Parts: sequence; C-alpha cells; structure tokens
Amino acid sequence: MVVAEFAYEFTLPDGSMPKVPCVFVLRVRDGQIIESRDYIDPIRTYTACGDLERLIASLRKDVS
Repeated sequence: MVVAEFAYEFTLPDGSMPKVPCVFVLRVRDGQIIESRDYIDPIRTYTACGDLERLIASLRKDVS
C-alpha cells in the first residue's frame, strides 16, 4: 500500500492561489497499481473557489 499526500494548487480569476490538500491511497502488487482511491475535501474545494453558496443551493434543491 502506498499513501501519497499532496495539494492541488490553482489560480483564481482574482489572482489568488488556494491550495486544497488531497490523499491518494494505492494498492500495488508486482509493481502494478491494482487499486487507487483519492480523497479530497469538497467543502474546502468549493470554499477555496468561492462557490460554497452555490454548492449549498444545489444540495437544497435535492432535499425537497
């Protein structure tokens, strides 16, 4: 098993460069990746992009 921690960094139209931490978990056998999972915090991602309110509005539509 291999666990890799890293961060996505991106540039927004206002020039800011937020980072969102992520983790990959890989299962490797005989030098081949046999399973891969990635984990990212969607709330932090939407917040960094300034889209959290849009996400919340979208989720509320599906609740009714």
